Amino acid sequence: MSTVGDKRPIIIRRKKVVHAHHGGAWKIALADFMTALTAITGGDRSGSTSAIPGGGPDPTHSDGERARIDLMQATRPSRQERRFFLDVQERIERAIELDPELRQLRSQLRFDLMREGLRIQVLDTEQRPMFELGSDQVAPYMRNLLRTIAPLLNELPNDLSIGGHTDNVPYAGGYRGYSNWELSNDRANTSRRELVAGGLDPGQLLRVSGYADRVLLPDTEPDDPINRRIELIVLLPEIAEAIRNPVVMETDVSTVLSETAEDEGGMSNDAPPVESSEQVIDPEQALDIEQPDIEQQPTSDE
Repeated sequence: MSTVGDKRPIIIRRKKVVHAHHGGAWKIALADFMTALTAITGGDRSGSTSAIPGGGPDPTHSDGERARIDLMQATRPSRQERRFFLDVQERIERAIELDPELRQLRSQLRFDLMREGLRIQVLDTEQRPMFELGSDQVAPYMRNLLRTIAPLLNELPNDLSIGGHTDNVPYAGGYRGYSNWELSNDRANTSRRELVAGGLDPGQLLRVSGYADRVLLPDTEPDDPINRRIELIVLLPEIAEAIRNPVVMETDVSTVLSETAEDEGGMSNDAPPVESSEQVIDPEQALDIEQPDIEQQPTSDE
């Protein structure tokens, strides 16, 4: 039998698992891509939406962030443009005030200045809807309003955008058949036809869109009648130019994501690598160690 002095040392093996990124680098790449895209279109001014700031070529991304801020400053209406839009609003309000029928619609009109330009919204109410229920058949006073506004808009050098919106009350068939998407688009096009009939130059219209119930007014319920609305936007020149000529950042997004993933040191979704280490210690000291992940391999007597 072996003696105490012949006992072999206890070997403690510690396994350290290095967690992989699980392909997460593509998410960082996509975040940078979306930040750059937001910057080009002059997105929200509250700050970067990326998980990492900026997006510029320098290590701290500060150049990219400054460029983004400069671009957003450039897309804000200037003082001269604000005065111009205020004049447009006043002229429309005067024309409505002169018509006894349209004067009753004044509470359904809303003017506000957006990053895209001057927005004119015609809001629905239960008592005075703009269209027949569930239809793009325009009400007589809505037709009169659009045809009254048309000559005033036609005098402007700006391009126009028309958007149709609905509440969230669905059709019987849901979104599989005719739905709020078609209805909002049809109402926008009906408004376009009425404006053209009132004298608007068709070449002045740059965008006609239907948004269904996806863009609600702030602090309103989805089924609120006020969300059934038509919006006319007198577009700023740089916004109209961006719509006409969208900037193509990259022709192959998959290439951008893969290259960025490589730069970030992304790893595949394969099994994580294992780093192991061994430490030889005195057998008597091993009794004082409490580590649940330790494998003890005591030797047998020979």
